[in-house]
Formats: sequence, C-alpha cells, structure tokens
Amino acid sequence: MKGFVTPRNVVVAALLIFLALVPVYVAITGDGFLMTLFTRILILAMAATSLNLILGYGGMVSFGHAAYLGIGGYAIGIFAYEGVGSGFIQWPVAIAASALFALGVGALSLRTRGLYFIMITLAFAQLVYYFGVGLDRYGGDDGLQIYQRSQFIDPINLSNRTQFYYWCLVLLLVSIYLIWRIVNSRFGMAIQGARSNDRRMQAIGFPTYRYRLACFVIAGVICGLAGALLANQTEFVSPAMMHWTRSGDLIVMVVLGGMASTFGPLIGAVTLLVLEETLPLLIELVATPFVGAAASRAAEYWQIVLGPLFLLVVLFARGGINGLLESMRRD
Repeated sequence: MKGFVTPRNVVVAALLIFLALVPVYVAITGDGFLMTLFTRILILAMAATSLNLILGYGGMVSFGHAAYLGIGGYAIGIFAYEGVGSGFIQWPVAIAASALFALGVGALSLRTRGLYFIMITLAFAQLVYYFGVGLDRYGGDDGLQIYQRSQFIDPINLSNRTQFYYWCLVLLLVSIYLIWRIVNSRFGMAIQGARSNDRRMQAIGFPTYRYRLACFVIAGVICGLAGALLANQTEFVSPAMMHWTRSGDLIVMVVLGGMASTFGPLIGAVTLLVLEETLPLLIELVATPFVGAAASRAAEYWQIVLGPLFLLVVLFARGGINGLLESMRRD
C-alpha cells in the first residue's frame, strides 16, 4: 500500500476526483465557463492520449495528428447540415473516415523515418486542411455552424451539458485504459521494441511495419472520436481544427505531461489549457501596481511567460511533469 501512495499517484487521483466533481461545483456556483473549459480539456486530453500511443510509445512524431480532429468534426458537421442528426450514423462515419485516412497516411509515411516521416504527416494534414477550406458548401474557411448535437436514444442526451461532460470523461478514461492495455500487451511491447531498434525486431521475426500501421490507425480512430466530441461541444467546425499548429498543441500536451506515461497527456492538457486561461489574468494582476492601465495590454503577451515555463520543464523535468513526480518518489 505504501508503494502505491506516490506523489504521481496522489496527483493523478486528486486530478481525477477534481474532474469528476467539476459539474457538482458548477451546479453549486453557476460558473458555466468552468464546465465549458474542462469539457474542452477532456476532449483534447483524449486526442493527446491517442497521440501519445504513436509518439510516446511508438516513436512516431506525427505533425498531422490534428487532421483526425477535423475529420471527426466534419463528419458530424456535414451530416448535421444535410439533416442527418443521428449519432448512430454520424459517429461510426467519423470513426471509419478517421481510420481510412490513418490507414492511407500510415501506409505511406511508415515506410520512412525521422524528418521524412514528420514532413509526410504534415503534408497530409495540410492537404486535408486546404480541402476543408475549399468546401464552400460547408462554410469553407469560415467554418460550419452545427445547430443540433448528435442524437441518441434516451436517456442519452448530449444537449445536456452535465451529461455530455460525463460522457467525455468516461470516453477519456476508456481511451486511457485501452491504450494502457495495448502498450502492456505483446503487441505493445513489439511497438516499443520497434521504437528502440526496428531492424532487430524485424530480424527476430516481428512484422513491425504492420504493427506500427495498426498502432497508427488505432491512434487516428481515437482522435477522430475526440473530433466528433469537439464538434458537439463547440457546435461548430472549421479547417482551423486540423491546422498544423493544433497538432503542435497536442505534441506540447504530450511532452509537457510526459511521453510514454499513462496519464501524462491528461496532466499536460490540463496544465496547458489552464495556463492559457489563467496566465493573462495573473500577469494583469501582478503588473497593475507597476504599470497601471497598461497591465491589460501586457496580459496580451502571456505567451512570453508560457514559453520559458515550457523551457524549464524540458530542461529540468525529463519525462515532463509525470517524470518530475516520479523523481520525487525516488528522492
């Protein structure tokens, strides 16, 4: 029991309890913004968790992972625009489209390594991005408004914000558990072995290309499902969902929280998105006694503070926040 109570496990347990109690706090205080923020955090944490499968465990640095967010989101938006509101149609199509795209991208990109792999995934993501820009019928660059969330049978009602929040939390935890089972299976061990030495794994009889491709498709499917959730949450889809900078945000979440760790992407997503919301307020609060009204303008440059914070994590916390917590256990 003593070995289980570690700084990392305490932080993870506290975070999960906090996430479970967010709707209770919102119901008491009426602070609807907090529900909106943490619903978004759960969804992006799910996308970051899927990226961690190929980046953290598989060593595949994909700069186009946000494309699956867009594919899943547009599957919801396009069907809703055409009058098909059933989630039993929208969601399977979102998952299938993400899987097919991941299969095509993976089949080509996984034949390369390093910088070439990064550039191919980036190129495919930008291809999908500009395809979305060209969809004039569905809003083009301006995006597409979704007037009705996906419809399921009772008692499932995604229009209920509290229920939708808990569905996002459940799907996130299921995704984390699924990836944990995968990476601790024979399949997952082969993926991690291929990350370390692909040629040696092939020499002892593992078809690493097929294993890595299957891993790539699984990650794309989970991220596509996150895209479907994001479209329902924002009730809006646009090409910006799949821009390469969004892929960069997902990578930051994984690296910040801790690559190849079960809850690292969740920790990274919470840290990044909470900092994005609170840093401008903190900067304005600290700067007001010194510069007065100019503090509000100074708060617009909060990224100047966020950047060095990330740099400190990279330099002094190998393995991200998860690695920092693990080192506290050893100390």
